[in-house]
Amino acid sequence: MKSPTLASAILTALPFTALADDWPQWHGPQRDGVWRESGILEKFPQSGPKILWRTPVNRGYAGPSVVADRVYLMDRKTLDTREGRAKAARTGNTPGNERLLCLDATTGKILWEKSYDCPYTMAYSAGPRVTPIVDEDRVYTFGGEGNLICRATKDGAEKWSHDFKDFFAVTTQTWGFAAAPLIHGDLIICLASGEGSTAVAFNKLTGKEVWRSVSAKHPGYCPPRIVQHAGRDLLIIWHPESANALDPLTGKIYWAIPWKIRAGLTIASPQMIDAHHLFLTGFYNGSMLLKLKEDESTPEIVYRTKHASEKRTTHLHGIMNTPVLRDGHLFAACSYGQFRCMEALTGKRVWESLKPIALEEPARWGTVFVTPHEDRNFLFTEQGDLVIAKLSSRGYEEIDRAHVIEPNGLDLRQRDIVWSHPAYARKCAFIRNDTEVLCVSLAK
Repeated sequence: MKSPTLASAILTALPFTALADDWPQWHGPQRDGVWRESGILEKFPQSGPKILWRTPVNRGYAGPSVVADRVYLMDRKTLDTREGRAKAARTGNTPGNERLLCLDATTGKILWEKSYDCPYTMAYSAGPRVTPIVDEDRVYTFGGEGNLICRATKDGAEKWSHDFKDFFAVTTQTWGFAAAPLIHGDLIICLASGEGSTAVAFNKLTGKEVWRSVSAKHPGYCPPRIVQHAGRDLLIIWHPESANALDPLTGKIYWAIPWKIRAGLTIASPQMIDAHHLFLTGFYNGSMLLKLKEDESTPEIVYRTKHASEKRTTHLHGIMNTPVLRDGHLFAACSYGQFRCMEALTGKRVWESLKPIALEEPARWGTVFVTPHEDRNFLFTEQGDLVIAKLSSRGYEEIDRAHVIEPNGLDLRQRDIVWSHPAYARKCAFIRNDTEVLCVSLAK
């Protein structure tokens, strides 16, 4: 638990001017995935939670962001024409447009939209991956092919932009550019690619490059994360070759822990377990716990999962969900959808259950996004269920469940899924799939 003094200091240092009930970026206002709004229901009404509005959208994985009375969402429209199919056959690129939508949060009405031509070269080509970031009067988007754009929230007018493939002379990695950029003071910090430019910072107002750092063949998909340790900010950059700590203002590398990650699947956000321990988890390679030193020297590896077969695993093997920490235990969906509880400092598994995702048997890449709220959690499953549950070392306690949206996306094994993190704001959940975005009332 953070002390009141430390919590106040963190709130004061936040770059966002968002109100308490805003959700201005991926993982919420403090980028920790916690929903702090009051006045939220304990259970769903007997007929299910009320859907306030539905708005048709195109495909995409990017979740919504919500600030004041506006919702921002990215999607993509494939140009399914004869000419487009011919071009795809010639080049291997899928023609289409990425789009940013701005909606009225009360009605779902589209207030404005901005689109741009964006042929896709990646696998899982449904649409953009990154939730828009709202900071004061600007909204930042980061598309699946590496288009970083700063726009005015008022009308979507472009202020500046960078095409990462041109800017850094790199190619798109297998599943696209997917790591949510991080705003820190005057900087917007992104994962790019290439020698010396895996991490890069721009001035958020002008788009001018401030620093570039770290070298890796591919950047991976894990969002940059600021953690506090020994009285300073550490920028954690976890890419498929190593975990790194940097000075967020200069890009100076403090330390690096080599860790070769299979298939480049660095996704879940690193997190501090206590004042000195940093935890990371991935689908194939499992977990690693680091004990940080007071100075800039290399951390101690407390435990790191040894190589395991895909179905014989230890620790946590998360894929898209960042584990939730409560009372020294971590809770997350593991590699085949088994929701697991693990002692954070020892790596010892305590229990597992298939109930959160309502699986009858383990399913590869089974995913559920967990959002703590007060003494319970809201879970959004890949099957489109919204669940209220309590998590503890004693087990999984489900309070209520409602099916709110159809899982109309497909994974590579042709399972019906929805893999987009909701936004929680205005006493509502804002949820999207490949055909619509909706607003679900969760007010008492």
